[in-house]
This record gives sequence, C-alpha cells and structure tokens, in this order.
Amino acid sequence: MKKATMLTYLDERITKEITEYDVALDWNAKNHSIEVVFRLFAENTDGEQIDDVEGTISEEEIIEFEDGVLFYNPEKSTIDKEDYLAVIPYEGKKGIKKAVLDGFVAYLNEVLTEGQSDLLDFLTDEEQELFELKWSDEAFEIAVERYTKADSDEYIAYPSY
Repeated sequence: MKKATMLTYLDERITKEITEYDVALDWNAKNHSIEVVFRLFAENTDGEQIDDVEGTISEEEIIEFEDGVLFYNPEKSTIDKEDYLAVIPYEGKKGIKKAVLDGFVAYLNEVLTEGQSDLLDFLTDEEQELFELKWSDEAFEIAVERYTKADSDEYIAYPSY
C-alpha cells in the first residue's frame, strides 16, 4: 500500500468528514502549496443586490461564496496571506503532523457549518451589511490539540512530484 501524502490524506479525510459542503484541493507543485478551496451556496429568494469584495453586484437566485485555506512551505512558497481565510505552514518534504491535518478537517467543518448559517442570516437580515467566514487560530489550535494526544508526532509527507 502506498504511503499517504498530505494531498491524499487531506482528500480522504475531507471526503469522509465534510459531506455537506463543496470542498476541493488544488496542489500547486511549483509554489510548493496545497490550497483547500470551499464554496458555500445560499438561495437569494428576495433578489437582494449583493456586492463582493471587488464591487461586483449580483442579484442571482443562488449566491456562491468561495474562500480557501493554504498549506505552504515557508522556505519556498510565495503567498499573500490576505488572499486566504488562513495559511498553515508545513515542514518541507517532511510535511505536517497528522494531528494538524485531522484538527484542520474537524475545525474546517465547524467553520463551514457556522459560515453557512451566517450566510443565510446575511441574506435575510437587512441589518447585516457584511458576510465573511470566521477563522480563529485559537479554536484551530484547540482542534489540533484534540488529535495530538492520539497521534503523537506522526507526520504526513508532502507529495513528491
């Protein structure tokens, strides 16, 4: 059996744990990064005009919100942290602790569940002027800690080319 890499392990865990949301992986080998991209959808039954960060106005029946989390190599990746909900470093070819990936998947599921609820509230509550997903580094660390005790220091390697 082939040993799991960050890419295959994340794919397996996300497929198993995050069943309610549209989540995809994008491996950029040249930039030494793996982006976890996710989309939330909500029905805009009232035809509200919604503008995004770039100022594009939409009155579509279905609103789609997309964001991502980036796993990157601090020594080789070129990134703009502002482009992502969160950025998580890994240790070169060694990869990342299994507990971090497990905690990430568990916490991302919570973020998406809360985000879906917030998006629906945003579309129905005229008082809310802004929608954005909320990521807490502290809550993420707590999620990782839950898995650290069970997995000790096992690493999942970065994929080879």
